[in-house]
Amino acid sequence: MNKTYKIAFGLFILLVISLAWLESNEPEPINWTPSYTNSDKIPLGSYIFYETWKDNQPDRISEIRIPPYEYLNDAPENGTYFFLNNYVNLEGDELDDILNWVSEGNTLFISAYNFGEKLQDTLQVELSSFISMDGFKTRPKLNLVNSNLKFEKALEFDHDLPAVYFNKIDTLNQVILGTSSFENANENEKVNFLRTSFGDGKIFLHTVPQAFSNYFLLQKDNYKYNKGLLAYLGNEKILWDSYYKSGKSFFTSPLYILLNNRALKWAYYFVIIAAILFILFEGKRKQRAIPIVEPPQNKSFEFTQTMSQLYIEQKKYHELGLKKIALFMEYIRNKYRLDSSSINERFYIDLAGKSENSLEQTKALFVKIFNFQKNFENDKNEFFELTNSINTFKKDDGKSGTKPE
Repeated sequence: MNKTYKIAFGLFILLVISLAWLESNEPEPINWTPSYTNSDKIPLGSYIFYETWKDNQPDRISEIRIPPYEYLNDAPENGTYFFLNNYVNLEGDELDDILNWVSEGNTLFISAYNFGEKLQDTLQVELSSFISMDGFKTRPKLNLVNSNLKFEKALEFDHDLPAVYFNKIDTLNQVILGTSSFENANENEKVNFLRTSFGDGKIFLHTVPQAFSNYFLLQKDNYKYNKGLLAYLGNEKILWDSYYKSGKSFFTSPLYILLNNRALKWAYYFVIIAAILFILFEGKRKQRAIPIVEPPQNKSFEFTQTMSQLYIEQKKYHELGLKKIALFMEYIRNKYRLDSSSINERFYIDLAGKSENSLEQTKALFVKIFNFQKNFENDKNEFFELTNSINTFKKDDGKSGTKPE
């Protein structure tokens, strides 16, 4: 490396260090990312709301960290399932399970900007967004309809947020509980909170999730708006959803400690940049030619074919079938994470749900497996029938309702 390159390289390193130092000393910007997790203290987290509610009524709230589908299929409690996020998409069997649970006398509360197409179709509601005349400022003023809860002056969120409201509702089955007003309150008052009776239960839909955020609750008397919303829930048990959240309730990355601290983060970036520069300038001079080494060929498939052919020629169909069953049980343990040593009704339900085969197909397959294991004199046709049943079950994975050809 000649003198000119050394000087240029030194100046470049100095520039990188200067930029890293300047960036590390900049004030931390406010994080306006919508999170809604009960552990986030950023403006759009729900730490204050959750902890205040939990402190006042510690025995009333249960945090649910698993999908609603799993929770509702494992002896769920009665009460109110509380969803808070910028988008809650309940679809398919999961939505059916929740609606069945609600119809038995429970309550569903969702505060989000979107509730999923299927739920909106079921309740016959449509959402729309308000567009301001200036095209930028969208700060709805929030209020409640009930005369005992209504504010003399609507509460305004003094930060721009999506202005979502219901532009179509089922007036015969739904009750308007809250409104948002835009610009001129008398002309642009829209529905943002409603209640729907569903079976023996109730469904509450609310289109301003930021009303539960840390930022909103710390503004003047805004907490009274939340008290008014929660007044409709009575004293039921609250099942707080921590699964459908835009933010993370826990951090899986081992680099979280480094990246969460500005100084450590830039030190980490500087080490990476230095390593890349070292590779670029030093790698060309010291890199050796890498010989091509052919990897060993995998002969497992050919060996398996040979062994299976020997079993067939010696007519050991029962032994060959037992190995096929053992491989299938290993497949279940590895792919679906199910314990095949204890086969019961719960096992059948879990396997059918995870493989998306019907429960009847799953049980029928295991009946055939058990019969094959008990009969020590299985012939060729019985072996091939068992093999076709197992292969068909694996082939239909993810294609619920299909029939084998």
